[in-house]
Amino acid sequence: MIPRYTRPEMGRVWTDANKYAKWLEVELAATETLAEAGLVPAGAAVALRTRAKADAARINEIESRVKHDVIAFTMAVGESVGDPAAARWLHYGLTSNDVVDTAQALMIRDASQLIERDLIIFAEILDLRAHQFRNTPQIGRTHGIHAEPITFGLKIANWFAENQRNIKRFRDAAAQMAVGKISGAVGNASHLGPEIEARICKRLGVAVAPVTTQVIQRDRHAQYLSALALIAATLEKIAVEIRHLQRTEVREAEEPFYGEQRGSSAMPHKRNPVTCEQVSGLARLVRSNMLAAYENIALWHERDISHSSVERVILPDSTILVDYMLAKMTTIIGEMRVFPERMLRNLESTHGLVYSGQLLQDVIEKGMPRDEAYKAVQENAMAAWEGDSSFRDRVANDPRITRYLDAAALAHTFDLHRQLRYVDAIFDRVFGAHPAGEEWTFGRSATNKG
Repeated sequence: MIPRYTRPEMGRVWTDANKYAKWLEVELAATETLAEAGLVPAGAAVALRTRAKADAARINEIESRVKHDVIAFTMAVGESVGDPAAARWLHYGLTSNDVVDTAQALMIRDASQLIERDLIIFAEILDLRAHQFRNTPQIGRTHGIHAEPITFGLKIANWFAENQRNIKRFRDAAAQMAVGKISGAVGNASHLGPEIEARICKRLGVAVAPVTTQVIQRDRHAQYLSALALIAATLEKIAVEIRHLQRTEVREAEEPFYGEQRGSSAMPHKRNPVTCEQVSGLARLVRSNMLAAYENIALWHERDISHSSVERVILPDSTILVDYMLAKMTTIIGEMRVFPERMLRNLESTHGLVYSGQLLQDVIEKGMPRDEAYKAVQENAMAAWEGDSSFRDRVANDPRITRYLDAAALAHTFDLHRQLRYVDAIFDRVFGAHPAGEEWTFGRSATNKG
């Protein structure tokens, strides 16, 4: 992945230097385990631990000649040991993918720890902002059209709940990736045996894959990329929502715009949702990488190499991008500007039309036949919409409606508090019980914290 989207910690996970260091970690764990079992001279294991070095530049130079990265690695490490009698026990009983796949598990474990940390930080900021705007009324939209009232906090609570599911899915997928294999060229463990394999993996802190071919089966990798793609999809969903809310004619929320930032080379007034658009674009890459991971599941017989080149791209790139996207979206949610007054004004802009569903329910409850009720409510709604007039005033003067609902009943129908009376109960289901005594904001600027 290009440096533009690579944060330093995650970038270090996928450097050649770290990859070769992890390969060496597997090699040394194997040698030391074999020495404990009496299959390798103890002195050789000590010499390898003390002297072996994985110099990325030297490995890459050798690979340019031998065209095999693991052979280049063993040659370079053997050179660093300086003792042929000890160096000959390096890679004893192993095949290339015993090292590569097991080391890959170690790298993904490190990458996963960073992503899980990102997810938890993101959850914390979603929790904070959901509660901040829990009682801030906003119009809910379906098909992009005004529907019924919600609160902005309820919208963010939805994002929080989805992120919680992402955390669980990601943990499960990361656990499936935390396995190693030392089972040889076709997975029959004929050289070292299952017991040694299990001991080496335990030494490295990973589980042992119960059965493999020459490689760990790639359904695990597909599940992992799927979890990353779902995280990216959630972030894109949030980004798209903020992009819509930032539109000039809506302007209910906007991503941060910093002091020296400029939105357009031609139009100085522009404040564009460029970071949210960036998140939308990067999500497409992560999803496409997921498809490549699924293609990697079907390999010839006990293994071919068609998956290898793919994983050199999709594993680093996907983890790097999700790490970057989570950091960006955490900043956006934490610092986004919110305009409660504009939310309330937009909610009220259709002069009560958003209560048509409640009106329909109320007149039916009072005895009006459903088809007759729907027709009466819709006729008034369409006339108010086309004439930009008050829906409430129209129904208050329609005898078909007032036959069933008096002035007090209509006031109850058009009561915003009534529409939002279960928001706290929903919050309790998502976050747990909330503190008592908090009041509705109804657009007060005190909630506009960026």
